[in-house]
Amino acid sequence: MQLDLNLLTALDALLEEGSVAGAAERLHVTAPAMSRSLGRIRRATGDQILVRTGRTMTPTPYAIAVREQVHDLVQQARGVLAPSREIDLATLERTFTLRWHDALVALSGPALLAAVRRQAPGVRLRFIAESSIDTPELRRGEVDLAANADPPAAPEVHADRVADTRHVVVVRRDHPLTRDKTLTAARYAAAEHITVSRRGRLGNVLDDELARLGLTRRVVASAPTEAAALAFVRDSDLLVTAPESTTRSLATQLELALLPLPFDLPPAPVYLSWHQRYDTDPAHIWLRDLARTALADAADGRDRATDAREAGTARSIM
Repeated sequence: MQLDLNLLTALDALLEEGSVAGAAERLHVTAPAMSRSLGRIRRATGDQILVRTGRTMTPTPYAIAVREQVHDLVQQARGVLAPSREIDLATLERTFTLRWHDALVALSGPALLAAVRRQAPGVRLRFIAESSIDTPELRRGEVDLAANADPPAAPEVHADRVADTRHVVVVRRDHPLTRDKTLTAARYAAAEHITVSRRGRLGNVLDDELARLGLTRRVVASAPTEAAALAFVRDSDLLVTAPESTTRSLATQLELALLPLPFDLPPAPVYLSWHQRYDTDPAHIWLRDLARTALADAADGRDRATDAREAGTARSIM
């Protein structure tokens, strides 16, 4: 038996209105079309559904018995085919998994968690570490949101570039380079460097920029995180070049010095990525908005603070 689910909608209207004309008006169809639907319903159920009593029509005992069930089925079908985009954050209970760069967790995670707990106390966040290799957790639905400097490679993974931040040079407070009034590209290249790479790469875009200036640098080590790289920098003459927004807080705690990069380099981007299956998920949209704000505000705030400090230094020199 082939079922036409449109008949359920017609049956619901007929039982609610109690007439062919009323049901037709409700569903915005003609009365003859509704009469044909009633005929098909009668053949499918083997019941008259509505019978004429004088000038009105009366539902049969079978129709009365199934009226609530039919109405519930129609509402359920509408909920499936036209789901509500509204959520009750006060009662929402859900756990989101976020694979973020470790520095972004430290920088923006607290603000995000505070906003989530304030609006939806039943929601939990799981921050997990990035892998040293590309992993398919986003595609498999095991990760809800990723945040790092890498744009997505898979077409089914969507992303927003939510922030940009300048690069800075980080050295120990009494490093020889801190004695220079102006750090030159040549002096920068001549120093010993450590890179930050969870994959263990010794080179990056900095080497391409230096090559355009006819310079090369010596990289003696790589560290998987910025925190690890700063630990090396604190006790040596090594320097590390890293995004200012994710580095400044820990560098300040470790009493390290931040110097401006002596040549132009495109700002470090921050991408927020998710699988397209979550594009229209109301709870995921809500979390994306909060994450986007937390990441952008943190990066913007750090760079504004740097601008103010640099402006103050310039005024004191003048």
